[in-house]
Amino acid sequence: MGEKVSRYKEISKRYGDPWIWGIYLTLVVLSIVESYSASSRDVALYGVYNPIIRQVIYLGLGAFAVVGLSRVNYNNKMLLLVLIPLLWVFTFFSLLYVLFFGEVVYGAQRAFTIPIINLSVQPSELAKLSAVTALAYIMAKNQQDRDVSTKGVAISSLIVAMFGALMIKSGLTNTLLLMCISGSMFVVGGAKWKKIGAVIMIYAVVACVFYFWKEASDKREENLKKYTTEQVETVDKTKVVDRTNMRKGRISNWMRRDSLIYDSINSSNSQEMFSIMAQAHGGLTGVGIGNSRECSRLPLAFSDYIFSIIVEEIGMIGGVFVLILYLWLLSRAAMIARRCHRVLPALLIIGMASMITFQALFHMAINTGVFPVSGQPLPLISKGGTSILVTSVAIGVMLSVSRTISNIADSKNKDEGLKLPSGLDAANPTEIPIKNEWK
Repeated sequence: MGEKVSRYKEISKRYGDPWIWGIYLTLVVLSIVESYSASSRDVALYGVYNPIIRQVIYLGLGAFAVVGLSRVNYNNKMLLLVLIPLLWVFTFFSLLYVLFFGEVVYGAQRAFTIPIINLSVQPSELAKLSAVTALAYIMAKNQQDRDVSTKGVAISSLIVAMFGALMIKSGLTNTLLLMCISGSMFVVGGAKWKKIGAVIMIYAVVACVFYFWKEASDKREENLKKYTTEQVETVDKTKVVDRTNMRKGRISNWMRRDSLIYDSINSSNSQEMFSIMAQAHGGLTGVGIGNSRECSRLPLAFSDYIFSIIVEEIGMIGGVFVLILYLWLLSRAAMIARRCHRVLPALLIIGMASMITFQALFHMAINTGVFPVSGQPLPLISKGGTSILVTSVAIGVMLSVSRTISNIADSKNKDEGLKLPSGLDAANPTEIPIKNEWK
């Protein structure tokens, strides 16, 4: 037993938590297999190898980010005081640009293309990463008696509201996701429950304001552009879809989901119908990798509905396995966070893990009908360059924290706060001293 613990500690000190590495590599393998299996439409349009080549390229770039970041200590001053603020600035102006001038992708204004390299970027994905780093920084900076000060809570809430407002045209799901991520970070940051309750009330008010503003905005666009409502798979992805009627139709279908089996398949319910059919076809053990029947009919099977294809091919057992992978990632982050002497690394690792896990849960909830239809990729598995790169950066940061903390745990000076910039060295209010060996 002692030999296993020693081996684990050696791996953690050199490379970061081996469990996180194992989860990451498993997700990469699933991504290559399932994204290719779900890309029958792209195969028909672009050739047999194009979909898998693009996915492998993005995963390769993501792997470079994971390895690179895992070797950089999370408390690097250049990272904390220069690169992270630059990310905030870039994300803010990217969201602002997309809000007014963004390219329309599948009916929503949500992207822009970087010239020369011709890379399409979705700032809504960057916003999740920026929000986590911003909240970690602000909560660490505003610790007061092992609690997040009222000022820190207010600023953090305003940042979430600001990013949510800037993403209003790409849908409300990302805003709800940011709220969930920030909630988990408030808990780890030590915020008192009454403050968290006040934040939830503020979020509820802001969400209502966003919703009614978006309704009014969509109606104005409808009157000006006079586009007819069309479903995603039949519309040119550079054409703005009437989001008001589409959103209402999706909510209506969700509320009467049990009665959809009596409806004929049409443009307004095809996503829900084919998703249900794919999962039902898979049953308990699935039909086998590459044998999906619905991937050629299910809209966006390679991105927003890839979990349905996973269930169809490897069954409910495979779907539960994928769910466990994401929950396991969050549990590893929680175990590492409670060993941190300082709040900043605890917030960073739990924020990154929450970002990945909550997004995965949202994706699965949409696919299984728990939530209404909305576009949300499955982290690291769905096709999409920005999503893969952002998720890879998050995993790299998690490995960086786990490696740094593991080295500090074995050193004579176990106070990593000495290496943090002034003002970011507050104690971790949720630290749980553990007498057992690091494992």
